[in-house]
Formats: sequence, structure tokens, C-alpha cells
Amino acid sequence: MEPACPHFGTCGGCTLYNLPDAAYIAQKSEMLATALRRAGFADIALSKPARIGPGERRRMDLAARRERGGVVLGLHRQRSADVVDLTTCLVLHQTLVSLMPPLRELLARLQGFRRESSMVANLLDSGVDLLVRTDAPLALSDRIALTEFARTHRLPRIAWALGNDEPEPVAILRSPTTSLSGITVAPPSGAFLQASAAGEAAIISAVVAALPDEGRVAELFAGCGAITFALAQRSRVAAWEGDTASASALRTAANHAGLAGKIEAIQRDLARQPLQAKELAGFAAVVLNPPAVGAAAQVAQIAAAKPPVVVYVSCNPATLSRDARQLRQAGFMLRSATPIDQFLWSARLESVCVFSSAPAARRRAAAV
Repeated sequence: MEPACPHFGTCGGCTLYNLPDAAYIAQKSEMLATALRRAGFADIALSKPARIGPGERRRMDLAARRERGGVVLGLHRQRSADVVDLTTCLVLHQTLVSLMPPLRELLARLQGFRRESSMVANLLDSGVDLLVRTDAPLALSDRIALTEFARTHRLPRIAWALGNDEPEPVAILRSPTTSLSGITVAPPSGAFLQASAAGEAAIISAVVAALPDEGRVAELFAGCGAITFALAQRSRVAAWEGDTASASALRTAANHAGLAGKIEAIQRDLARQPLQAKELAGFAAVVLNPPAVGAAAQVAQIAAAKPPVVVYVSCNPATLSRDARQLRQAGFMLRSATPIDQFLWSARLESVCVFSSAPAARRRAAAV
């Protein structure tokens, strides 16, 4: 039977789309089990996978290229830098899919788009927040076109950046906001948000279930607060985030919600300046949600500090395996492992793994 997606086999996204459902979810679960076995954990009892359905992804990362026939907009071809021109996507929320045709028309008119462009669209509660990156400066006519696009398609904000420069707002028609665990947050343009609301809820459920009944929580790589505000409902939280704009958004939202006494938001690049073991002393739990490259330097300090509970939220089984090995070598035990199929039909996997340190190991760490 022909796959329902016309781009399967060329688009680099849904490489597992053709698998029967039982084989598909077994393969996803095995990704996590294999990663943990490679880390040295033997008896692995995985929780039932949390599953996210089609049409739920609320973040769209697209590449664009100007070619002789027009603008190509989509994802990269498998194992290639070529861009596959998408006409539909079964994973994305329909609101984002519906923006693809007008985005092509918009890009075709931009003088600041010469050859290469990319964009990030986050579907917030207030609408689609769009960040466009181009390979040349915008002309005045480009800024007018972007503003008109925002008005026509009811986007709260469009920002622009030249290459990898910091974004600047081009049009803000209303406040770009979304709710994280009931708290209104205004994320920066192109901010990292969990790919789906259901995926975010599954992550939060697994993280909160692992927390001790009392004691402060250290949250590392906190972003705009997707997990932070849920943690603050039961614990005092010290939240560290490397991105200045995201840390500021988290701090502002916490203050506006009257949570300054429950949440301390600190900007710090944990890749270059990881929290030291002594700084982690006294926390009842450490929750970390690092980027795909993992957190090798930070996990080394966590392993040395030996907090009672470590909750590792991962989007990359390979780097999870590397970091989890450090925890095992430091005497941590694996308490639970939950696969979360947030990246539907792809070879990627989200997971939440809970580790605990032995009391004797904690006493030795405290004595150092």
C-alpha cells in the first residue's frame, strides 16, 4: 500500500513512517533500552511509552532555497543538503501546514532572501510566532511585506535575523504568549518549546512523579519554564538557563505570577560553566533537560555531588547513554525510564530517566 504522505522516502523527517504500529513502537522503546544498556544498566524495566498523535507538532523548523523554478520550502532530503519542497506534513499542526503556501509567496518577494533562508514557527496560545532568517539584509519593502503578512495571517509577531545574528522584531501586533503549567510566558523569538502540548504534559508527569516529597530542586537547562512552573507547584526551584532571552522570559513570568519566592531564575551557560558539585549540595533533586548534544561536563559535577534524585530529560538516546554512564560509574541506580514518542515517525526519541544515589555515596560526597 502506498504511504499516505507523498513525501515519504525523500523528506528526511519521517523515516519510520512505513513500519507497522507494533514494530514501530517496539523500535522506539528499544532505542531507550539500548542506550541504557550501553551505559551499563542491566535490568531495565521501561514504562509504557507515551504516544503523541499526528497533527500535534506545534513547532516548525523549515529550510528554504531560491532556485530557478521558484522558492523551495521544506525539510532536507535524507542524507543531503537538498531541500524537499513540502506540500503537506502529517506531523505538523494544521495551522502551521496552512502557512506553507503563503510563506513561499512571501519569500519569493523578499530582496533579503538571495539563496538560503530558514525559519522557526512556534504555535503559541496567541498564534504563530515566526522567526525568519535570511542571507542578506532586509529592504524597506521586505519589512513592509513581513508586517502585512503578520496582519493577513493574524500572527502576533514576526522577527528577522541576518544569518545567525540575534533576532530583531519586525512586526508585533499583540503579545506573543503561551501558557506553561498555567503560567503565562512570553517566549523570545525562535525559543525552544516542547514539540507538542501532549509531549510536554507527558514529560512533566514523569518528572513530577519522580520528585521527593520535600526539599529544593535544581533545574538545569530550564528554557522558558516548560518544566519549571510545574516543579514550583510542589517545591522551591533554582532554575538555570544559558540563553539570556529565555532566562529573562522565565524570570519575568515568575515575577508576574507572584512566584519570585518559589522560583529563582539564573542565566548561566552550563556548557561553558557547569554548576560545580559544591553548588549542587543541599538540593533534594536535580532535573536537567539538555540539548541534543547532552551535558557531559555538567553531569560529571552532578555525579560528584550525588544528589538523592537525578531526573534526566533527553531528546537524544546517544548522548543520554554517554551521560548516564557517568552516573552509573558514580554509583547511581536507574529507578525508571519512560520513552516519549514526541518526534512522531522519526528516528529520534524523547525520554525521562530517573536515577537515585545510594545514601552511603551521598555521605561520602558531603564529606569531600
